[in-house]
Order: sequence, then C-alpha cells, then structure tokens
Amino acid sequence: MSLPTPLQELTDPRFARHHLRLLLKRDDLIHPDLVGNKWRKLVPNLDAAAGRPILTFGGAYSNHLRATATAGRLLGLPAIGIVRGQELAARPLNPSLAHCTANGMRLHFVDRSTYRRKTDPDTLAAIRREAGADDAYVVPEGGSNALAVRGCRALGEELRGHADVVAVACGTGGTLAGLAAGLAPDQRALGIPVLKGGFLDAEIRALQDLAFGGARGSWTLDHRFHFGGYARTPPELHAFADDFEARHDVPMEPLYVAKMLYGLVALAEEGAFPRGTTVAAVITGRPFP
Repeated sequence: MSLPTPLQELTDPRFARHHLRLLLKRDDLIHPDLVGNKWRKLVPNLDAAAGRPILTFGGAYSNHLRATATAGRLLGLPAIGIVRGQELAARPLNPSLAHCTANGMRLHFVDRSTYRRKTDPDTLAAIRREAGADDAYVVPEGGSNALAVRGCRALGEELRGHADVVAVACGTGGTLAGLAAGLAPDQRALGIPVLKGGFLDAEIRALQDLAFGGARGSWTLDHRFHFGGYARTPPELHAFADDFEARHDVPMEPLYVAKMLYGLVALAEEGAFPRGTTVAAVITGRPFP
C-alpha cells in the first residue's frame, strides 16, 4: 500500500479561466486490489473482526460488496454478501456479483422488504441465521460505521494545508464524515451525493456523533449531480468521463468519481468558488475491468 497517497495538480482550462487550482488526491493508488475509501473504511473493521467471517450488505452493483470480497480474499477471511433482491432476477450474475463470487464471497439474496428492515435487530438476526453466519462480524451497507469514519479521518489529515475545498463523492456519507473531521479549521469538505433522496445530511451528522461524539469540521453537500441515482450513468456523463480521461490520463470510475468531477466543473463554471481557490478532488476508486 502507498500512504499518504499522492496529490496531482492538473492544468484544466475549465478551472484555470476562473483562477482556480485543481488537485487530485489519488486514493485510487492506495492499493492495487483494494483502493481508495474502501481501503480506509474496511481495514479498521477487518482488524475489529479479529479473524471472524465478515457479513455485509449491498445491491447488485455494489462497489462495497466487491471491495469486501476482495479484502476477504487478501486476508483469508470468509465473506458473506447479503444482496438486495431475488436471486432468480440476478442470474446470470452481473460483473459486480461475479467478481464477488470469484473472490470467494458467498452471496445470500433477500427480498427488498426484508432488506429495508436489515438494521432491525430481529430482522438482522433472522438474516444471519438464514445465511449461516451467526458468528460473523457485521459491516453495514457501504461500510460506514464509527470505525470507518475514524479511518477516513486520516484522509483529511493528509490534505491539511494543501487545499481550500476538498471534494468527495458520497454514497453512505462515511468518507465525508471522516474527511471533514481530519481537515484543518480553515478548510471545507464538499460532498457530491451519487444517490438521490437528500437523506445524507442527517446520516453524516449521525455518523460523526457515533465516531467522535459530535460534529466535526466544516462540510456541505450539493445534491444536483447524481444523474438520477446510483448506477445511473447517462451518455452525457460517459462523454464527460471519456473527455476528462483523455485530457488528463486519469482512469474514470463512472458511478462516483465521474459524477464528482462533473459537479466540480459545473460549480467552477457557475462561479461557486472564489478566485484563487485551490480545490482538491478525492479519487476514491478506479473503473473495474
């Protein structure tokens, strides 16, 4: 692994003409198999598991399930993925779920109604029994819990003194919650949610309460760039990602990173950042093969 991950400055006219600097925090280079915020969130939980099997949750296209399966293979820990939806509808397995099984994860499908109640203690206990995982260490959907948030605090600490605004794509909010806590008082974290719904503000506050006992750091969210929701990647976004990759030779992960960078370009064009602002964008992952 490579920590702290490198900062890469880009020359991009869409920022330069507004007298802005753009830096990329290359967390996609943190580990060849377990990259970015997934590494920062999972490693503290894997340590806490202390050799027990890992049980976690996700949809059929979940990056978190993929990352957990990879981590289980690397560390020799059994991994069980609780997948939202009926198994028959998921056959044949899509590339994400096929990656999970290829890395040794055992998949257990539950209907959407049960999945929505997965945090209820009785429902969780029933899921564990049905999955044959009574002794497993449970990691929540997206990997965001107090341990994960504390793990992501180091990301903010690595960026102290390097940028005025630090942007990151948000799924469950754990990375932003930790990032904001690690930044200096004169820095601001900006989250770009990739799911629609507007629920993340409360989730991030709750995660900071769990991890630190209260609010930490300065952070805001801009909900305009989810492109219709998770896994929604319309042609406009693909065109943007292809252009950005061609300009800067940076692999573009479409579900999170491309949406975040698209949002930053739009904000720059809107004049949302004062002249002279240095913006750092956290590259949390890379495209899967």
